[in-house]
Amino acid sequence: MTLTQTVTVRDVRNQGGRVLDEVARGSTFIVTRDGAPIAELRPIRRKGLSAAELIARRRMLPDMEPDTLRRDIDMIVDMTL
Repeated sequence: MTLTQTVTVRDVRNQGGRVLDEVARGSTFIVTRDGAPIAELRPIRRKGLSAAELIARRRMLPDMEPDTLRRDIDMIVDMTL
């Protein structure tokens, strides 16, 4: 979880690219003017896929054999952990 940071209008003007890069990585900023909060910069939530879109994607996947999957997982995972 990212903490909300405070940034001044001047910082947004002078370092807007850096601030927006951090927002793109998930940070949230409260923008202040003369010490008073006036705006919030936060990432836009991505729209989730609809059930129909998820079903259509699932139909495009190759068939899976549970025994083969289990064997592959057993080869990769260290069971001594």
